[in-house]
Amino acid sequence: MNLRTFFALPVPERIARPLSDCADTLCAYDRGLDAHWVDSANYHLTLCFTGEVTLDQVTELEQLCRERLKRQGSFMVQLDRLAYYKANPRLAVLAALTSESEPLMELHRQMVEIAKEAGIRYDERDFKPHITLARLPASNRFEVPDCWPQPGLTTPADSVVLFQSRPGERGSIYTPLFEVHLSACNQAL
Repeated sequence: MNLRTFFALPVPERIARPLSDCADTLCAYDRGLDAHWVDSANYHLTLCFTGEVTLDQVTELEQLCRERLKRQGSFMVQLDRLAYYKANPRLAVLAALTSESEPLMELHRQMVEIAKEAGIRYDERDFKPHITLARLPASNRFEVPDCWPQPGLTTPADSVVLFQSRPGERGSIYTPLFEVHLSACNQAL
């Protein structure tokens, strides 16, 4: 049995609420009603897509994460802009993006290395850690606003979760498979 999975940072409700307000503002630009808006309870900051994995690979991913991240300190991530971009030839997204953050990019690199070590083929060019607010077909009528809402938020990076993603009636259903807490002391990466 294969599971569709990805690594992400959970987003606390106190951050999800104002992000949801930003998403509500962007609804006016969805002229063709093409967007599938993500429920704010499902917001997460995606670090690395791992794709289809076996149950044995989930076990290996957890062991590798617990070992590699045991000395990883927690840190804060700035969510300072929203953007529209084509994720692939079929899909576009509206997302909250982070400012340049070396600790976040280093954590992303670690998750990619862990995935590769578990035998997962990883090839994502131009991946950006992000929080998806909405998904749209690549050919859509979304009008990119001249002036984007500015989230100006800071979210903690204090645990990494491997989520399973399954299609649901109202969008994807995300189930945590395991969570690795990062150290409370703020260590340099």
